[in-house]
Amino acid sequence: MLFTTSNIPTFTKNSLLKVSDIVLILLSSAGLLHGILFAFYLVVFKKKKRLSNLLLGLILIFMAFRIGKSVMLNFGDNLEPVFIFLGLALLLLIGPLLRWYVLSMTQPDFELPGQYRLEFVPFAIVFIASLFVTKAWFENSKGVIIVFSSGLIFIYLHLLFYIVLAWRAFRLAKRKQQQEPQTKSQKAVLDWLYFLLVGFGIIWGSYVLNILDDTVPYIIGPLMYSIVIYYLSYKAFQRKTIDLDGNVFKNNSNDLLFSKISALITERMLYLESDLSLPRLSRMLGKSTQEISSAVNQYARRNFNDFVNFHRIEHAKRLLSASESEKYTISSIAFDVGFSSLSSFNSAFKKFEGITPSAFRKNKAEP
Repeated sequence: MLFTTSNIPTFTKNSLLKVSDIVLILLSSAGLLHGILFAFYLVVFKKKKRLSNLLLGLILIFMAFRIGKSVMLNFGDNLEPVFIFLGLALLLLIGPLLRWYVLSMTQPDFELPGQYRLEFVPFAIVFIASLFVTKAWFENSKGVIIVFSSGLIFIYLHLLFYIVLAWRAFRLAKRKQQQEPQTKSQKAVLDWLYFLLVGFGIIWGSYVLNILDDTVPYIIGPLMYSIVIYYLSYKAFQRKTIDLDGNVFKNNSNDLLFSKISALITERMLYLESDLSLPRLSRMLGKSTQEISSAVNQYARRNFNDFVNFHRIEHAKRLLSASESEKYTISSIAFDVGFSSLSSFNSAFKKFEGITPSAFRKNKAEP
């Protein structure tokens, strides 16, 4: 049977705790306290405030309340049922926050749209309903099993639904980045999100297994949370993801684009083609002329024409310095390296080298 009266927690415990119980309390509470301290560090003490850190901090705080309820329920005496339902209601907040956190870590300049508040409606309904739960109703009502079981199914499926949505957002971001070279920061973010989502999947699974006719002890949930939160905090500091957010993908977009531009122009030597232009490069890369121009200006520290001409002049210098260069005229070298006229070649050469091509050749020829 999926749900029985044994699934509904009782409210009386032996007053004397065993040594093993004390150890379990310490272990589960240690993770809870660590999660709260980590959350306050992210939200309060981090100098640079980030939406991503705020969302992660809220997740940890709400999870701490949820786990705290589990610890008190497992070892406490006469826990009021209102606290049980309030603890479960918090899971309806964690799901949306988890999805938003993943989006904030994978999308540049992520902001919460106003309609996202609608995702708080299930929490608000369950939270308000929880305030009317009495101990007498919980222990004596014939319909409590139906209400409690239905609530558990909805709440845990709700959390699973959001974990899946968060996983999909993560996979989409990872698939997109696999098509382009990854920076160190981007890889750190994607690795961290993988560990985070797997960790939440493990926590979710441990609680669900407990619901399924007591497959695992109830205390396994808090213990698993402690293990996961210590591991995740270690990974967060190791990869320095608390100092990163979705802007790592924005900040490096021009870097990646410039790498492609540079590869085409230098490795494939497109600069040797006199008809090379921004529109042509735009069609080849599937990017706008403004994006290409911006990337070149940012990383080459010069405009597009100067960037191309710089490589043409470098090629021309190699030809002018070669021992057999005397058999080639200045004009032929100018056309060979991609200039459409001798005058433009002379102007560009003097701009970059400070002397004319003829003077450069003469200087190289002198012993």
